[in-house]
Amino acid sequence: MPSTRPLAGGISLRHLFPQATFVHAADIQVHAVCDQVERVRPGDLFVAREDESFDGHWDADQALKRGAVAVLSERLLPVSLPQCVVPDSNAAFGRVCQSLAGDPSRQMATIGVSGSNGKTITSLLIAAVLKAGGVRTGYTTTLQNTDSLNPESPVAESPAPPELADWMARMTAAGCEAAVLECGSRSLARRELTGIEFDAAVLTDLRREHLNGSPSFRCDRRIKLRMFEHLAPDGMVVINADDPHSQRLLPSIKHPVLTVGHRVQADITAKLLDRCASEQTILLSAGSDSVPVRTAIIGDVHISHCLQAAAIGLIAGLDLPTIARGLERVRSLPGRLERIECGQSFSVFVDEAQTPDRLAVALHTLRSVTQGRIFCVYGVDANCPESIRPLLGRVAERAANVSIITSNNPRFEKPR
Repeated sequence: MPSTRPLAGGISLRHLFPQATFVHAADIQVHAVCDQVERVRPGDLFVAREDESFDGHWDADQALKRGAVAVLSERLLPVSLPQCVVPDSNAAFGRVCQSLAGDPSRQMATIGVSGSNGKTITSLLIAAVLKAGGVRTGYTTTLQNTDSLNPESPVAESPAPPELADWMARMTAAGCEAAVLECGSRSLARRELTGIEFDAAVLTDLRREHLNGSPSFRCDRRIKLRMFEHLAPDGMVVINADDPHSQRLLPSIKHPVLTVGHRVQADITAKLLDRCASEQTILLSAGSDSVPVRTAIIGDVHISHCLQAAAIGLIAGLDLPTIARGLERVRSLPGRLERIECGQSFSVFVDEAQTPDRLAVALHTLRSVTQGRIFCVYGVDANCPESIRPLLGRVAERAANVSIITSNNPRFEKPR
Protein backbone atom coordinates (compact mmCIF):
# COMPACT_ATOMS: atom_id res chain seq x y z
CA MET A 1 0.00 0.00 0.00
CA PRO A 2 1.45 3.44 -0.89
CA SER A 3 2.83 5.47 1.97
CA THR A 4 0.59 8.23 3.35
CA ARG A 5 3.34 10.18 5.11
CA PRO A 6 4.14 13.69 3.73
CA LEU A 7 6.93 13.91 1.20
CA ALA A 8 10.09 15.74 2.28
CA GLY A 9 10.29 19.31 1.01
CA GLY A 10 9.32 22.94 1.48
CA ILE A 11 5.62 23.92 1.35
CA SER A 12 2.53 21.91 2.21
CA LEU A 13 -0.11 21.46 -0.48
CA ARG A 14 -2.57 20.44 2.23
CA HIS A 15 -2.02 23.87 3.81
CA LEU A 16 -2.42 25.69 0.46
CA PHE A 17 -5.41 23.66 -0.74
CA PRO A 18 -7.29 22.27 2.28
CA GLN A 19 -10.31 21.33 0.12
CA ALA A 20 -8.24 19.36 -2.42
CA THR A 21 -8.40 15.59 -2.81
CA PHE A 22 -5.15 13.79 -1.95
CA VAL A 23 -4.33 10.36 -3.35
CA HIS A 24 -1.45 8.12 -2.22
CA ALA A 25 -0.45 10.72 0.39
CA ALA A 26 -2.03 12.63 3.29
CA ASP A 27 -0.05 15.69 2.26
CA ILE A 28 2.54 16.65 -0.34
CA GLN A 29 5.54 18.77 0.57
CA VAL A 30 6.93 20.73 -2.38
CA HIS A 31 10.29 22.42 -2.94
CA ALA A 32 10.24 22.73 -6.75
CA VAL A 33 7.49 22.83 -9.35
CA CYS A 34 7.25 22.47 -13.13
CA ASP A 35 4.42 22.40 -15.67
CA GLN A 36 6.43 21.45 -18.78
CA VAL A 37 7.17 17.75 -18.86
CA GLU A 38 10.35 18.16 -20.91
CA ARG A 39 11.79 20.36 -18.14
CA VAL A 40 10.84 18.18 -15.19
CA ARG A 41 13.76 17.39 -12.89
CA PRO A 42 14.02 14.76 -10.16
CA GLY A 43 12.13 15.92 -7.08
CA ASP A 44 9.73 18.27 -8.90
CA LEU A 45 6.01 18.57 -8.40
CA PHE A 46 4.52 18.22 -11.88
CA VAL A 47 1.49 20.43 -12.56
CA ALA A 48 -0.87 19.08 -15.22
CA ARG A 49 -2.40 22.12 -16.89
CA GLU A 50 -4.93 22.32 -19.69
CA ASP A 51 -5.88 25.03 -22.17
CA GLU A 52 -7.23 25.25 -25.70
CA SER A 53 -4.03 23.91 -27.28
CA PHE A 54 -2.75 21.18 -24.93
CA ASP A 55 -3.60 18.97 -21.98
CA GLY A 56 -0.76 18.30 -19.56
CA HIS A 57 -2.69 15.49 -17.88
CA TRP A 58 -1.52 13.21 -20.69
CA ASP A 59 2.10 13.89 -19.68
CA ALA A 60 1.89 12.63 -16.09
CA ASP A 61 3.41 9.24 -16.90
CA GLN A 62 6.33 10.91 -18.71
CA ALA A 63 6.80 13.25 -15.74
CA LEU A 64 7.07 10.20 -13.48
CA LYS A 65 9.81 8.77 -15.73
CA ARG A 66 11.72 12.07 -15.53
CA GLY A 67 11.71 12.04 -11.74
CA ALA A 68 8.61 13.93 -10.64
CA VAL A 69 7.64 13.00 -7.09
CA ALA A 70 4.00 14.15 -7.18
CA VAL A 71 1.31 15.50 -9.50
CA LEU A 72 -1.04 18.47 -9.12
CA SER A 73 -3.99 17.94 -11.46
CA GLU A 74 -7.67 18.56 -12.12
CA ARG A 75 -8.60 14.88 -12.28
CA LEU A 76 -7.37 11.57 -10.88
CA LEU A 77 -4.65 10.11 -13.10
CA PRO A 78 -3.58 6.46 -13.53
CA VAL A 79 -0.06 6.96 -12.15
CA SER A 80 1.50 5.66 -8.94
CA LEU A 81 2.61 9.11 -7.80
CA PRO A 82 1.02 11.02 -4.90
CA GLN A 83 -1.60 13.33 -6.38
CA CYS A 84 -3.32 16.54 -5.32
CA VAL A 85 -6.54 17.03 -7.28
CA VAL A 86 -7.90 20.60 -7.45
CA PRO A 87 -10.67 22.30 -9.46
CA ASP A 88 -8.27 24.60 -11.36
CA SER A 89 -4.64 23.58 -11.84
CA ASN A 90 -3.77 26.88 -13.56
CA ALA A 91 -4.77 28.84 -10.46
CA ALA A 92 -3.10 26.29 -8.20
CA PHE A 93 0.13 26.57 -10.20
CA GLY A 94 0.23 30.32 -9.63
CA ARG A 95 -0.45 29.85 -5.92
CA VAL A 96 2.32 27.25 -5.53
CA CYS A 97 4.85 29.42 -7.39
CA GLN A 98 4.10 32.44 -5.21
CA SER A 99 4.30 30.36 -2.04
CA LEU A 100 7.66 28.83 -3.04
CA ALA A 101 8.94 32.38 -3.66
CA GLY A 102 7.95 33.41 -0.13
CA ASP A 103 4.73 35.25 -1.06
CA PRO A 104 6.59 38.40 -2.18
CA SER A 105 3.42 40.43 -2.83
CA ARG A 106 2.85 40.45 0.92
CA GLN A 107 6.29 41.95 1.50
CA MET A 108 5.91 44.89 -0.94
CA ALA A 109 3.22 47.34 -1.94
CA THR A 110 2.02 45.59 -5.09
CA ILE A 111 0.15 47.39 -7.88
CA GLY A 112 -1.61 45.62 -10.74
CA VAL A 113 -2.37 47.30 -14.08
CA SER A 114 -4.95 45.85 -16.47
CA GLY A 115 -7.05 47.13 -19.36
CA SER A 116 -7.37 47.04 -23.14
CA ASN A 117 -4.75 49.70 -23.89
CA GLY A 118 -1.93 51.53 -22.15
CA LYS A 119 -0.96 48.91 -19.58
CA THR A 120 2.78 49.10 -20.29
CA ILE A 121 3.18 52.87 -20.31
CA THR A 122 0.94 53.28 -17.26
CA SER A 123 3.01 50.69 -15.38
CA LEU A 124 6.25 52.49 -16.26
CA LEU A 125 4.81 55.88 -15.32
CA ILE A 126 3.72 54.47 -11.95
CA ALA A 127 7.21 53.12 -11.36
CA ALA A 128 8.73 56.50 -12.29
CA VAL A 129 6.40 58.33 -9.89
CA LEU A 130 7.19 55.98 -7.01
CA LYS A 131 10.92 56.24 -7.68
CA ALA A 132 10.67 60.04 -7.66
CA GLY A 133 9.22 59.68 -4.17
CA GLY A 134 12.18 57.61 -3.01
CA VAL A 135 10.32 54.29 -3.17
CA ARG A 136 12.55 51.47 -4.46
CA THR A 137 10.37 49.90 -7.15
CA GLY A 138 10.53 46.87 -9.41
CA TYR A 139 8.19 46.07 -12.27
CA THR A 140 7.26 43.54 -14.93
CA THR A 141 5.90 44.75 -18.29
CA THR A 142 5.88 43.58 -21.89
CA LEU A 143 8.64 46.11 -22.58
CA GLN A 144 11.02 45.54 -19.68
CA ASN A 145 11.34 43.82 -16.31
CA THR A 146 13.51 44.99 -13.43
CA ASP A 147 14.15 44.20 -9.78
CA SER A 148 15.19 47.88 -9.42
CA LEU A 149 18.83 46.93 -10.06
CA ASN A 150 19.01 44.91 -13.28
CA PRO A 151 16.67 45.62 -16.22
CA GLU A 152 16.01 42.81 -18.69
CA SER A 153 13.89 42.39 -21.79
CA PRO A 154 11.01 39.94 -21.22
CA VAL A 155 11.18 36.60 -23.02
CA ALA A 156 7.39 36.40 -23.37
CA GLU A 157 4.46 38.79 -23.56
CA SER A 158 3.26 37.63 -20.14
CA PRO A 159 5.63 35.92 -17.70
CA ALA A 160 4.63 32.40 -16.72
CA PRO A 161 3.89 31.88 -13.00
CA PRO A 162 7.43 30.62 -12.16
CA GLU A 163 9.10 33.56 -13.94
CA LEU A 164 6.74 36.10 -12.37
CA ALA A 165 7.28 34.66 -8.90
CA ASP A 166 11.04 34.66 -9.48
CA TRP A 167 11.01 38.32 -10.54
CA MET A 168 8.99 39.27 -7.50
CA ALA A 169 11.35 37.34 -5.23
CA ARG A 170 14.26 39.18 -6.85
CA MET A 171 12.51 42.46 -6.10
CA THR A 172 12.19 41.68 -2.40
CA ALA A 173 15.81 40.48 -2.29
CA ALA A 174 16.88 43.79 -3.87
CA GLY A 175 15.04 45.72 -1.17
CA CYS A 176 12.07 46.84 -3.24
CA GLU A 177 9.28 48.51 -1.34
CA ALA A 178 6.88 48.37 -4.28
CA ALA A 179 6.19 46.20 -7.33
CA VAL A 180 4.21 47.19 -10.43
CA LEU A 181 2.82 44.29 -12.47
CA GLU A 182 1.34 44.59 -15.94
CA CYS A 183 -1.51 42.07 -15.95
CA GLY A 184 -2.23 40.69 -19.41
CA SER A 185 -5.50 39.07 -20.45
CA ARG A 186 -3.90 35.64 -20.85
CA SER A 187 -2.60 35.54 -17.27
CA LEU A 188 -5.93 36.77 -15.94
CA ALA A 189 -7.96 34.37 -18.09
CA ARG A 190 -5.92 31.40 -16.85
CA ARG A 191 -5.99 32.68 -13.25
CA GLU A 192 -2.19 32.48 -13.14
CA LEU A 193 -1.99 35.47 -10.78
CA THR A 194 -3.53 33.45 -7.95
CA GLY A 195 -1.40 33.92 -4.86
CA ILE A 196 -0.64 37.58 -5.58
CA GLU A 197 -2.26 40.19 -3.35
CA PHE A 198 -2.58 43.69 -4.82
CA ASP A 199 -2.63 46.80 -2.68
CA ALA A 200 -3.95 48.81 -5.62
CA ALA A 201 -5.33 48.00 -9.06
CA VAL A 202 -5.51 50.26 -12.12
CA LEU A 203 -7.97 49.64 -14.94
CA THR A 204 -6.72 51.74 -17.86
CA ASP A 205 -9.78 51.31 -20.10
CA LEU A 206 -12.09 48.75 -21.70
CA ARG A 207 -12.42 48.58 -25.48
CA ARG A 208 -14.51 46.49 -27.84
CA GLU A 209 -11.68 45.91 -30.30
CA HIS A 210 -9.46 42.90 -29.63
CA LEU A 211 -6.79 41.04 -31.51
CA ASN A 212 -6.37 38.20 -29.02
CA GLY A 213 -9.32 36.07 -30.02
CA SER A 214 -11.53 37.01 -27.07
CA PRO A 215 -14.98 35.51 -27.73
CA SER A 216 -16.86 38.65 -26.75
CA PHE A 217 -16.48 42.07 -25.21
CA ARG A 218 -18.43 40.93 -22.15
CA CYS A 219 -16.15 37.93 -21.68
CA ASP A 220 -13.02 40.03 -22.13
CA ARG A 221 -14.29 42.58 -19.62
CA ARG A 222 -14.96 39.81 -17.11
CA ILE A 223 -11.41 38.53 -17.58
CA LYS A 224 -9.82 41.93 -16.98
CA LEU A 225 -11.93 42.49 -13.86
CA ARG A 226 -10.46 39.36 -12.30
CA MET A 227 -7.59 41.55 -11.17
CA PHE A 228 -9.92 42.99 -8.53
CA GLU A 229 -10.29 39.49 -7.05
CA HIS A 230 -6.63 39.73 -6.01
CA LEU A 231 -7.02 42.97 -4.06
CA ALA A 232 -6.17 43.07 -0.38
CA PRO A 233 -9.16 43.81 1.89
CA ASP A 234 -8.08 47.47 2.09
CA GLY A 235 -6.89 47.62 -1.53
CA MET A 236 -7.86 50.54 -3.78
CA VAL A 237 -9.02 50.75 -7.39
CA VAL A 238 -8.16 53.44 -9.96
CA ILE A 239 -10.77 53.89 -12.71
CA ASN A 240 -10.58 55.98 -15.90
CA ALA A 241 -13.78 58.04 -15.70
CA ASP A 242 -13.29 59.24 -19.30
CA ASP A 243 -13.97 55.67 -20.47
CA PRO A 244 -17.74 54.98 -20.32
CA HIS A 245 -17.28 51.19 -20.14
CA SER A 246 -15.02 51.56 -17.10
CA GLN A 247 -17.28 54.13 -15.47
CA ARG A 248 -20.24 51.74 -15.62
CA LEU A 249 -18.37 49.39 -13.30
CA LEU A 250 -18.32 51.84 -10.39
CA PRO A 251 -21.52 50.62 -8.67
CA SER A 252 -20.24 47.03 -8.64
CA ILE A 253 -16.76 47.70 -7.23
CA LYS A 254 -16.60 46.85 -3.53
CA HIS A 255 -13.24 48.48 -2.81
CA PRO A 256 -12.46 52.20 -2.40
CA VAL A 257 -12.15 53.88 -5.82
CA LEU A 258 -10.21 56.87 -7.12
CA THR A 259 -11.50 58.18 -10.45
CA VAL A 260 -9.33 60.07 -12.93
CA GLY A 261 -10.31 62.03 -16.02
CA HIS A 262 -9.63 65.06 -18.17
CA ARG A 263 -13.00 65.18 -19.95
CA VAL A 264 -15.42 64.48 -17.10
CA GLN A 265 -15.60 65.20 -13.39
CA ALA A 266 -13.28 62.96 -11.36
CA ASP A 267 -11.27 62.81 -8.15
CA ILE A 268 -8.06 63.61 -10.03
CA THR A 269 -8.22 65.73 -13.17
CA ALA A 270 -5.98 67.33 -15.78
CA LYS A 271 -6.35 70.25 -18.14
CA LEU A 272 -4.35 70.62 -21.35
CA LEU A 273 -2.48 73.93 -21.30
CA ASP A 274 -0.29 73.61 -24.40
CA ARG A 275 0.70 71.03 -26.99
CA CYS A 276 3.16 70.94 -29.87
CA ALA A 277 4.86 68.17 -31.79
CA SER A 278 7.64 67.77 -29.22
CA GLU A 279 5.82 68.15 -25.88
CA GLN A 280 2.65 69.05 -24.05
CA THR A 281 1.88 70.76 -20.73
CA ILE A 282 -1.03 69.82 -18.50
CA LEU A 283 -2.33 71.11 -15.19
CA LEU A 284 -2.70 68.16 -12.81
CA SER A 285 -5.25 68.73 -10.03
CA ALA A 286 -6.31 66.77 -6.95
CA GLY A 287 -8.63 68.46 -4.49
CA SER A 288 -7.50 72.06 -4.04
CA ASP A 289 -3.93 71.36 -5.18
CA SER A 290 -2.63 71.73 -8.74
CA VAL A 291 0.74 71.43 -10.45
CA PRO A 292 1.88 71.85 -14.08
CA VAL A 293 3.39 68.79 -15.76
CA ARG A 294 5.39 68.97 -19.00
CA THR A 295 5.61 65.66 -20.86
CA ALA A 296 7.65 64.79 -23.93
CA ILE A 297 5.04 62.21 -24.94
CA ILE A 298 2.00 63.92 -26.44
CA GLY A 299 -1.67 63.09 -26.80
CA ASP A 300 -4.87 62.83 -24.78
CA VAL A 301 -4.21 59.15 -24.15
CA HIS A 302 -0.94 60.01 -22.44
CA ILE A 303 -2.80 62.47 -20.22
CA SER A 304 -4.98 59.56 -19.07
CA HIS A 305 -1.92 57.45 -18.35
CA CYS A 306 -0.35 60.27 -16.35
CA LEU A 307 -3.54 60.65 -14.32
CA GLN A 308 -3.62 56.95 -13.49
CA ALA A 309 0.01 57.02 -12.37
CA ALA A 310 -0.68 60.16 -10.34
CA ALA A 311 -3.51 58.37 -8.55
CA ILE A 312 -1.14 55.63 -7.42
CA GLY A 313 1.33 58.29 -6.29
CA LEU A 314 -1.37 59.90 -4.14
CA ILE A 315 -2.35 56.51 -2.71
CA ALA A 316 1.33 56.06 -1.80
CA GLY A 317 1.26 59.37 0.06
CA LEU A 318 3.31 61.44 -2.40
CA ASP A 319 2.64 65.13 -3.03
CA LEU A 320 1.80 66.55 -6.47
CA PRO A 321 5.22 68.19 -7.14
CA THR A 322 6.93 64.83 -6.54
CA ILE A 323 4.42 63.08 -8.78
CA ALA A 324 5.01 65.68 -11.50
CA ARG A 325 8.78 65.07 -11.37
CA GLY A 326 8.24 61.37 -11.86
CA LEU A 327 5.90 61.84 -14.81
CA GLU A 328 8.31 64.24 -16.51
CA ARG A 329 11.20 61.77 -16.25
CA VAL A 330 9.55 59.43 -18.77
CA ARG A 331 10.75 61.09 -21.97
CA SER A 332 9.87 58.42 -24.54
CA LEU A 333 8.85 54.81 -24.92
CA PRO A 334 9.35 52.56 -27.95
CA GLY A 335 6.24 52.52 -30.12
CA ARG A 336 4.20 54.95 -28.01
CA LEU A 337 4.01 58.00 -30.28
CA GLU A 338 7.78 57.77 -30.20
CA ARG A 339 9.36 60.83 -31.81
CA ILE A 340 12.28 60.11 -34.17
CA GLU A 341 14.79 62.94 -34.58
CA CYS A 342 17.51 62.66 -37.24
CA GLY A 343 17.86 66.32 -38.16
CA GLN A 344 15.00 66.17 -40.67
CA SER A 345 12.75 69.15 -41.37
CA PHE A 346 9.55 67.24 -40.58
CA SER A 347 8.26 65.20 -37.64
CA VAL A 348 8.40 61.40 -37.56
CA PHE A 349 6.53 59.32 -35.00
CA VAL A 350 6.38 55.57 -34.42
CA ASP A 351 3.28 54.15 -32.76
CA GLU A 352 2.33 50.50 -32.40
CA ALA A 353 -1.33 51.21 -33.15
CA GLN A 354 -2.62 47.69 -33.82
CA THR A 355 -6.34 48.46 -33.71
CA PRO A 356 -8.50 50.98 -35.59
CA ASP A 357 -9.23 52.81 -32.34
CA ARG A 358 -5.57 53.23 -31.44
CA LEU A 359 -4.64 54.26 -34.98
CA ALA A 360 -7.42 56.88 -34.98
CA VAL A 361 -6.25 58.29 -31.64
CA ALA A 362 -2.63 58.52 -32.82
CA LEU A 363 -3.55 60.23 -36.11
CA HIS A 364 -5.95 62.61 -34.36
CA THR A 365 -3.20 63.64 -31.94
CA LEU A 366 -0.74 64.29 -34.75
CA ARG A 367 -3.34 66.21 -36.76
CA SER A 368 -3.70 68.60 -33.81
CA VAL A 369 0.01 69.52 -33.88
CA THR A 370 0.71 69.77 -37.62
CA GLN A 371 -0.31 72.19 -40.35
CA GLY A 372 1.06 70.01 -43.14
CA ARG A 373 0.26 66.64 -44.64
CA ILE A 374 0.28 63.39 -42.68
CA PHE A 375 1.79 60.27 -44.25
CA CYS A 376 0.61 57.08 -42.54
CA VAL A 377 2.73 53.95 -43.07
CA TYR A 378 1.05 50.89 -41.60
CA GLY A 379 0.66 47.15 -41.99
CA VAL A 380 -0.94 44.20 -40.22
CA ASP A 381 0.43 40.98 -38.78
CA ALA A 382 -0.75 37.64 -40.08
CA ASN A 383 -2.67 37.06 -36.84
CA CYS A 384 -4.71 40.25 -37.30
CA PRO A 385 -8.38 39.25 -37.79
CA GLU A 386 -9.77 39.79 -41.28
CA SER A 387 -12.53 42.00 -39.85
CA ILE A 388 -9.98 44.47 -38.42
CA ARG A 389 -7.99 45.03 -41.62
CA PRO A 390 -10.50 47.10 -43.63
CA LEU A 391 -11.24 49.16 -40.51
CA LEU A 392 -7.57 50.11 -40.25
CA GLY A 393 -7.65 51.18 -43.88
CA ARG A 394 -10.79 53.23 -43.35
CA VAL A 395 -9.21 55.08 -40.41
CA ALA A 396 -6.02 55.81 -42.36
CA GLU A 397 -8.03 56.97 -45.39
CA ARG A 398 -10.01 59.46 -43.31
CA ALA A 399 -7.28 60.75 -40.99
CA ALA A 400 -4.14 60.79 -43.17
CA ASN A 401 -3.35 62.56 -46.43
CA VAL A 402 -1.30 59.67 -47.80
CA SER A 403 -1.48 56.00 -46.74
CA ILE A 404 1.28 53.50 -47.46
CA ILE A 405 0.33 49.90 -46.71
CA THR A 406 3.18 47.48 -46.01
CA SER A 407 3.48 43.72 -45.63
CA ASN A 408 4.30 44.00 -41.95
CA ASN A 409 4.67 40.41 -40.77
CA PRO A 410 2.98 38.01 -43.21
CA ARG A 411 4.31 34.79 -41.63
CA PHE A 412 2.53 32.06 -43.62
CA GLU A 413 0.31 34.44 -45.55
CA LYS A 414 1.13 35.32 -49.13
CA PRO A 415 1.67 39.11 -49.29
CA ARG A 416 -0.85 40.79 -51.56
